[in-house]
Amino acid sequence: MKISIKIAVTAAALAAAAYAPAQETGRAITLDEAIAVTLTENPAMKAAAYEERAAQQQRRAAIGLRMPQINLTGAYAYLGKDIGFDFNDLKTPVNDLAGKILGSGLIAPELIPSIQGLLNPMMNADWFLTLQDRSLGFVGGEVTLPIWMGGKINAANRAARLNERTAAEQGNQTRNALISELVERYFGLALATQVVAVRQQVADGVRRHLEDARMLEKNGMIARSERLYVEFKMAEAERELANAKLQAETLSSALSNTLGRENDWRPVTALFLIGEIEEPAYYQDLAAARNPLLTEVSLKRQLAEENVRAQRSAFLPQVVAMGGGSFYNYQVAGFVPRWAVGVGVNIKLFDGLNREYKYSAAKQTVSRVGELQNKASQDIAVLVEKLYNQMMNYRNQMTSIEASLAFAEEYLRMKNSAFREGMSSATDLIDAELNLAGVRTERLQAAYNFDVLLAQLLEAAGISDEFAAYARRMDARVILFDQE
Repeated sequence: MKISIKIAVTAAALAAAAYAPAQETGRAITLDEAIAVTLTENPAMKAAAYEERAAQQQRRAAIGLRMPQINLTGAYAYLGKDIGFDFNDLKTPVNDLAGKILGSGLIAPELIPSIQGLLNPMMNADWFLTLQDRSLGFVGGEVTLPIWMGGKINAANRAARLNERTAAEQGNQTRNALISELVERYFGLALATQVVAVRQQVADGVRRHLEDARMLEKNGMIARSERLYVEFKMAEAERELANAKLQAETLSSALSNTLGRENDWRPVTALFLIGEIEEPAYYQDLAAARNPLLTEVSLKRQLAEENVRAQRSAFLPQVVAMGGGSFYNYQVAGFVPRWAVGVGVNIKLFDGLNREYKYSAAKQTVSRVGELQNKASQDIAVLVEKLYNQMMNYRNQMTSIEASLAFAEEYLRMKNSAFREGMSSATDLIDAELNLAGVRTERLQAAYNFDVLLAQLLEAAGISDEFAAYARRMDARVILFDQE
């Protein structure tokens, strides 16, 4: 009896020693801290934030479609020639007519030299009347104000608002997916760390048994084959311990990737199980109202309906008010008006049935998105039920696993005692040790699967932010490898 108590105490001490190094290495981080870091540092969240801001700017840009468009314009031109009327062809007939009049005797001879002196400069001049100089320029502005565009502007603004909401839902979807990924990697590292502790405990136990086996072989109490079998299991335990450590290193890198910060992280929030949890209908109702994917599909349908309105506007007249004027003129003829205002109307009569086909295609898109929305709703409801059932299956397995754990611990204690007294073989003892390690690992794996499925369930329901609150529930039970 004293020997059995001593062995049990030694085993507990070894378990604590094996678990202590895993607890002390790395930078400690709780699940709440990990979620906060992920949602601020992860590149996917930063990209989603940029996408939301871009959609906001697009929505503001759509508002500008209602505003007047004001342009400042300037131009300089050099024409091929001046614009005007050329009367040079009339110079000859006018000159002949003047000669006839002067020679007719109707004018006194002494006046003729004076009259000719007046006519000669006129007849030698260029008879071209310039209306506009060939070199001209101006600076002015124009204003265009849409009055009625057939509803296209209203549709564009509603579509921009829908795109903004879609970007926000995509951000929520990214947020929820990252929390699920974080839970998988955070608790994956917690599981791997404890598996390392289990493998370390097995290796320490087998090493102790190997020392006992060598002593018993030396005293002739066991055969050489018994000792060789323990050595074989010792090598196997060390190999599995090394593999477990490599797995933990890989998961540590994966966790750093999700967190967006490089470090040697040490999860301090333990795996857990929840005693009481809501019914599947509760999560299905939440999913129907809050699942970002379903909301996004609904917004896509509304966006398709706005596209129908936008295509329909092509059949209606478009009316704009416009005006313009020049502020500075360089050699522009004075008869050219300096300002103008007016109203323009555009009615497209025929464009090769382009509008008709686009309008029909837009209506088909609405029908297609509607069918996708119905299917997505059904798929999410089925997914919630599937995740819930799988999660409850792992919780229900815990009862039988813990019964197996109690038996495995007692069985190992008995085999250990019998081996020390020479009443049991090394094979039986090692098998008992490995069986206990397997049951403990199975228990941890069931808790890990429960937590990961819970995170996926909350993601499907659109409430991933509440995962940490589930871990803090009164009926949440911590699961550790050496838990009694």
